[in-house]
Amino acid sequence: MNMKPITVLLAEDHEIVREGFRCLLKHEHDIEVIAEAETGRQAVQLTRKLRPAVVVMDIAMPLLNGLEATRQIRKDCPDTKVLILSAHSDDAYVEQVAALGAAGFLLKQTSAQVLAKAIREIQKGNTFFSPAVSKRLQADLRNPAGRGKLQTIRNRLSSREVEVLQLIAEGKPNKQVAAELGVSFKTVDKHRQHLMAKLNIHDTAGLTRYAISAGIIESSVQLTII
Repeated sequence: MNMKPITVLLAEDHEIVREGFRCLLKHEHDIEVIAEAETGRQAVQLTRKLRPAVVVMDIAMPLLNGLEATRQIRKDCPDTKVLILSAHSDDAYVEQVAALGAAGFLLKQTSAQVLAKAIREIQKGNTFFSPAVSKRLQADLRNPAGRGKLQTIRNRLSSREVEVLQLIAEGKPNKQVAAELGVSFKTVDKHRQHLMAKLNIHDTAGLTRYAISAGIIESSVQLTII
């Protein structure tokens, strides 16, 4: 008797990378890619609609980063497992993966066989992490003080505040942020003021540096900060 394939949503903003993952996985007869997302927000929307078994999520996603998208998916679709992909194993990312409850973390250099194995394992309810990050992650999970700190950081901002912070850090003016989120200019300005008050940061460059340190945007953005 044929088993139902493991349904997968690919969330990656680079089309050529998504195509590579899709081609790799189409040779796995027990795995089926049912949708693809170019932004973190689209990944959340498609997950809510399609309820895939596994979301393969890149961290560096526009509009809504992969970590915040994971946070929303874990809240709204707890049966869907999230496998985080990153080109880097930065501590900020690894720690947040632990705090968010993602089922796995792989570096993008991973082979097709390992990616398929990770999808199968997390679909079964197991976790799967690249060896390069596994030891650090286990140390974070064993450290109560570390867990408390991570929980504080994660709960410090609301999901909408994280979205606004990312768009600001990406260099978008309030008017464009409002258009992206479908809210008024005044609402965005209010979120910006709340962010500055909560974080005790009073300029856009400071918000951008915070977004980098918190893993909300990639550290490469730091090159644009004067």
